[in-house]
Amino acid sequence: MRKTVIALLFASTLPAVAMAMPEDGQHHRREHTPFEQLDLTKEQQSQMRKLMGEQMQTHREITQRYLDKLPKAERKAMQDELASSQAKTHKQMRDLLKPEQQKQFDEMHKKMEAKRAERAEFKQWKAERDQKS
Repeated sequence: MRKTVIALLFASTLPAVAMAMPEDGQHHRREHTPFEQLDLTKEQQSQMRKLMGEQMQTHREITQRYLDKLPKAERKAMQDELASSQAKTHKQMRDLLKPEQQKQFDEMHKKMEAKRAERAEFKQWKAERDQKS
């Protein structure tokens, strides 16, 4: 079951990663989002971001519901495996960069980790507050 859950999690992230990557060596024409080719208005862009955010949240909630059904040891093993895989990919990505790019990459990573920590702290505070109510 653990392998199935991991495979599902991995497979669900591939389309987003693939859509963000440039096609067939078109590195000179980098696109920030897959929707740039659609020439969306600002309102459409805003709505697209909102819908994508909602979809990501729903995906997390559904995934968490199934993860909660796993025994604690299985969840821990999965988290460890995912963390290891993420660290490996992070290192591979960093190794592709020039030294000055690595510095910028490291700064971006620090900022993301700080935001992630803030979000986790807020979720914990909110859960504790909700339990008191």
